[in-house]
Amino acid sequence: MSAIQVTVWNEYRHEKSNKEIAKLYPEGMHGAIAKHLRTQPGMEVSTATLDEPEHGLTDDVLAATDVLTWWGHAAHAEVRDEIVEKVRQRVWEGMGLIVLHSGHFSKIFKRLMGTTCNLKWREIGEKERLWVVEPGHPAMKPSPFTIIPTCCG
Repeated sequence: MSAIQVTVWNEYRHEKSNKEIAKLYPEGMHGAIAKHLRTQPGMEVSTATLDEPEHGLTDDVLAATDVLTWWGHAAHAEVRDEIVEKVRQRVWEGMGLIVLHSGHFSKIFKRLMGTTCNLKWREIGEKERLWVVEPGHPAMKPSPFTIIPTCCG
């Protein structure tokens, strides 16, 4: 079995503008996520950020990516629509997409979901259960799994 090609994407803004966050993540949030993933067997991990040409998501990068993680928070509007369309097409072709943090409000997530993706917070200790819709996909095992919220918005 060949290695899973993972691209970790981050807007990379908070780490540049907030000294406290820069101290916590000197190599950026994407660097911290990639560092951890590189310790996992069977993964080859690269990173991409908003300020790179084509936001780091060139045709070659996307073609070589099996799973894209997307970390976004405050610069969603800066992601160019043509890049969103290229990512959407790759997801439809089978590339995995894991949307992190406030990425629920990213252009790519809203485009794929077909909704505004506005949230309402509920803090009543509920559990959320998700199922993987393609059981053979290696990105999300085991299925089902349970998410227990530990923080609030």
